[in-house]
Amino acid sequence: MGDIQIHDKSFEPYLTAESIQQRVAALGKTLSHDYEGRSPIVLCILNGSFIFTADLVRAMHLPVRIEFVRYSSYSGTSSTGQITQIMGLKSDLKDEHVIIVEDIIDTGFTIASALRDLQKSNPASVKVVSLLLKPDALRHEVPTDYIGFEIPNDFVVGYGLDYDELGRDLPAIYRLKG
Repeated sequence: MGDIQIHDKSFEPYLTAESIQQRVAALGKTLSHDYEGRSPIVLCILNGSFIFTADLVRAMHLPVRIEFVRYSSYSGTSSTGQITQIMGLKSDLKDEHVIIVEDIIDTGFTIASALRDLQKSNPASVKVVSLLLKPDALRHEVPTDYIGFEIPNDFVVGYGLDYDELGRDLPAIYRLKG
């Protein structure tokens, strides 16, 4: 795993594909235990969470329904702080158990917006699982019930995360060289 170039930026290896898959398997096992006997709705936050969501639901040994919602807050390598819902829910979530799957929680604005939107539907429960959490970047307190990895406030790509729409396909995660 060597350095990579995306557009005008250089990135160095950060999390290996193997370490990511091991952590996703562990999260899937925990969720399977916590939701035993239930059929939760897994809400994938697009675009970045699609790979994590796919791997996570395969690691969960539960009947799940998958929904997608899309929010946007990024421009280049930084969050704009403005959250726009681009694509909304199709299912009624009243009395449903919902697991929100996020690729990364940094400022917390996107997940806070998603939680506000979901509460209007009166679900039975809502839990948040995020592959990555940047505690030093949080500007909005949000509950994160399941965390893959806590990372420093570095810009990262790979495993669904992008830099101007490139890098999502990488099986590992790379961080911007400083």
